[in-house]
Amino acid sequence: MSDLPKALLLLLLFTSPALSAAALQPNIVVLLADDLGYGELSCQGKTDIPTPNIDAIAASGVRFTQGYVTAPNCSPSRAGMLTGRIPMRFGYEFNPIGARNEDPGAGMPRQQRTIAEMLHDRGYTTGLIGKWHLGGSADYHPHRHGFDEFFGFTHEGHYFVPPPWRGVTTMLRRRTLPGGGQGRWNGRSLIYTTHMGNDEPAYDANNPIVRGGQPVEEAEYLTDAFTREAVDFIDRHSDKPFFLYLAYNAVHSPLQGADAYMKRFSHIEDIHRRIFAAMLGNLDDSVGDVLRKIHEEKIERQTLVFFLSDNGGPTRELTSSNLPLRGEKGSMYEGGLRVPFMVSWPGTIPAGQLYHKPVVSVDIFATAAAVSGASLPRNIDGVNLLPYIQGKNDSTPHEEFFWRQGPRTALRCGDWKLVNMHRDQQQPRWELYNIAEDLEEKNDRAAQETEKLTEMIERWRKFNEEMAEPIF
Repeated sequence: MSDLPKALLLLLLFTSPALSAAALQPNIVVLLADDLGYGELSCQGKTDIPTPNIDAIAASGVRFTQGYVTAPNCSPSRAGMLTGRIPMRFGYEFNPIGARNEDPGAGMPRQQRTIAEMLHDRGYTTGLIGKWHLGGSADYHPHRHGFDEFFGFTHEGHYFVPPPWRGVTTMLRRRTLPGGGQGRWNGRSLIYTTHMGNDEPAYDANNPIVRGGQPVEEAEYLTDAFTREAVDFIDRHSDKPFFLYLAYNAVHSPLQGADAYMKRFSHIEDIHRRIFAAMLGNLDDSVGDVLRKIHEEKIERQTLVFFLSDNGGPTRELTSSNLPLRGEKGSMYEGGLRVPFMVSWPGTIPAGQLYHKPVVSVDIFATAAAVSGASLPRNIDGVNLLPYIQGKNDSTPHEEFFWRQGPRTALRCGDWKLVNMHRDQQQPRWELYNIAEDLEEKNDRAAQETEKLTEMIERWRKFNEEMAEPIF
């Protein structure tokens, strides 16, 4: 009798094509942090804010030491990851903020096929929980890009609790402090700072939390609310293949730390850093809740989990560290483009590995296509990572990669990286770095390596010609 369930399962697998395909298709979970610096996680070397749950993903799988995204800020980076393409190829170059989120042309074009559409058409149930930021008007709604379920918001940011912001400590950017002057004004639970020289964006203006297409009132701290919804999604769909894209808005501004986490990190003297620590600690606990739910459902060995950030951390705004990298969010230096990036699939991916060759977020699409049995479109820039991290392919996943955002641009070819951060498109000031020898990008070799510089500029021009004009 003890062998009967196994025998029945084998019989069903061979006699029911639909069940057989479902049994072979792993669940795919993408956990995306927002504005998390390269150097912030414990597994990346920083220890003042413990992140044991995120670290556990790396410990049970592979951590990529050269993991890149397709843009140095939120929206084009997400467009690249979800389509498997360099977003400039279809004109998605810039980062809509504020009211621009609702402009008719400011969104990811419908003709761009997303990972959600691909997996939906392979029989997956697909869900997006969290931040969308790929168009705030009806034309670009997640339901129109392949997601069966959506709970979250569509603009670039959102307050973590509704006003009047009870139960949190809030730090807001201001141009002037109460009574005039500059610096920092400390209230009981509300702090103003002028160090950035501008006001906090109106994140919540016409940007409600929605379930599906309808606004909802959400009182729970947003990181916790997104985790609650993710755990529920897994609970409801653990009996079939699912794709969960859990796009937290932590640790993106506004800076709001929940009371319990502010108490946990009360030993951090700088209130700015303490709020950031509270947000990151909360995010880490939330990742732990999602991982525990996967464990409770006994689907660990059939669930492929990615964790990464959408871009580098904005250091001055959040105190986030991108060390040892140069630069921050918005820059074409490594600190804007190289992010914490890891993957776990117990039983399929060997545990505890470091992978040192360059990988890019577009590879998530290609990997998902391979494990789901989907055909990979020819225009995809990503590659299936499994053969590389399983030791079946010793070559380099990406010999070169291209980035562009207006005049700011970069190209990596092997160990060499070409960078222009000058704002005049007609007069670029090319910088050249050998990343293998100079990870911090301190030693500009453009004047010494003139042949290499010329070669890199020519290769950049060829890439640039392949890109489309910006659509907004």
